[in-house]
Amino acid sequence: MAETRAKLTEIDPVWQRITSEAHEAVRDEPLMGGLVHACVLHHKTMERALSYRFAAKLNSNEMSMVILREIADEAYAADPSLLEAARADLVAVYERDPACHRLSQPILYFKGYQAVQAYRIGHWLWTQGRYDLAYFIQMRTSEIFGIDIHPAARIGKGIMIDHAHSIVIGETAVVGDNVSMLHSVTLGGTGKEEEDRHPKIGDGVLIGAGAKVLGNIKVGHCSRIAAGSVVLEEVPPCKTVAGVPAKIVGEAGCDQPSVSMDQRFKG
Repeated sequence: MAETRAKLTEIDPVWQRITSEAHEAVRDEPLMGGLVHACVLHHKTMERALSYRFAAKLNSNEMSMVILREIADEAYAADPSLLEAARADLVAVYERDPACHRLSQPILYFKGYQAVQAYRIGHWLWTQGRYDLAYFIQMRTSEIFGIDIHPAARIGKGIMIDHAHSIVIGETAVVGDNVSMLHSVTLGGTGKEEEDRHPKIGDGVLIGAGAKVLGNIKVGHCSRIAAGSVVLEEVPPCKTVAGVPAKIVGEAGCDQPSVSMDQRFKG
């Protein structure tokens, strides 16, 4: 098995491109050599690099980098879907964020990408019944990245969180595949109820900066939520909603709002 994975690594085009970009970064700015080598070039596989980045960012006096790296290595070894999702997230950021010019950038610099990968490890721990450790990962992710995602939340792959400050995603929230959201988005509850109380976001949804989606409501696939909106009622598929409270103001405008990232409403 180890030999097979090693052979796959040798022909992994994504990781080869990332390492090539890393060599270019060191060539262009030698002062970045230590960081780039530690985060990328010292590792033979993407999952090893992600484990290192996770541990390096979240370690503290309460939990060492060695222990956190062992946790991440265990998660990636046990659940191949974690790496699949990490790759899909990476491509999503590269394709949708105009500020991303290299595949290596999210791993090195983008807190939205790094926070989502930390959440994924926390969620894996949650599914294994290791709740306290999952809560610790949530706490450290919030402290370091300013993003608070409950480890029980279910989030699909191909996720892009741009700027990624003050994101809150609640315990019973569900986020589909290929969703894009900007900073200060809340997927929250409406009170103290303890059952299923958070939004269900469909595939391909674009959620604008500062939008709040509250309660156990569905947001249909390929819809758009305008910046600053407060969504309290179900959103049908392929619609644009805006306002406080949000109302339907038109069609989504394209087949994949989360990919086009066009937040302008054309009435």
